[in-house]
Amino acid sequence: MIFSSPILALVGDTFRESLSRKIFWGFLGCSTVLILLFLLVLNIDLVEGGVAAVEVFGMEVNQGRTVPVEKLVGVVLGAVAVFFFTAGLFLAIFAAAGLIPTVFEPGRIELLLSKPVSRPTLLLGKFLGTLAVIGVNLFYLVFGVWIILGFKTEIWKTDFLLAAALAMFAFAVLLPVIVFVAVVSDSAVLATMVTYFVALMSLIFSQHERIAPYFDSQWPRDLTKGLYHVFPKLYEIGNTARLVLMERELASWMPLWSSGIFAVVVLGAGVWFFQRKDY
Repeated sequence: MIFSSPILALVGDTFRESLSRKIFWGFLGCSTVLILLFLLVLNIDLVEGGVAAVEVFGMEVNQGRTVPVEKLVGVVLGAVAVFFFTAGLFLAIFAAAGLIPTVFEPGRIELLLSKPVSRPTLLLGKFLGTLAVIGVNLFYLVFGVWIILGFKTEIWKTDFLLAAALAMFAFAVLLPVIVFVAVVSDSAVLATMVTYFVALMSLIFSQHERIAPYFDSQWPRDLTKGLYHVFPKLYEIGNTARLVLMERELASWMPLWSSGIFAVVVLGAGVWFFQRKDY
């Protein structure tokens, strides 16, 4: 079904829409600015067998110590991966809110529903098309930073590209929220607000073990822990690339598969509601 011609046609239509609405170019421009900023603010002086200095915004971060290049690159890339994961996800949500909700605008949705395409196929095609638009930009952003650091250090850690894959996965987890809210409310603004709210609450609930001692009774502790398991684990997903680059073991794969379940359930709810909604 995914590779059927209607799906591919909808993916292509979404990509063309992102170009005509300047959403694709806007995301690409923001990504380029971030890449150039990284090029300007990071300065690494190499010596044989180590690093003489690492400066960010003119401030030396290794305090004059000579650090093994391999180790330093892993640490720097880990921190950079988290930053660009967050920045890329922020831009991705904003861009997607300009693509998915527009499908349900009066006049356009009636035209789309008049085509010989089922409602689930229509929604899935737009979903995959939006993923394609955002995916191109996310990989461009991460690949650009990887090229810069590779030329500066002459060390090419391909694990850094995992940051793009993880950002793409995190976006694929949040995109169903945009789809669901857009189907229910027909509002791009509300879809954006709710998605950012889910991302914020995900960050808060990821600290449930630290928050729990501040509650006097047990039920709010259990509630916070329960909500942690329900919400997507964006903090843990973003931290995965850092741990891999620093050659540390992952504590658990639970954040990834549980977030995937969240996405499937919310997307399924969006499709179910869309099939029963009158236009």
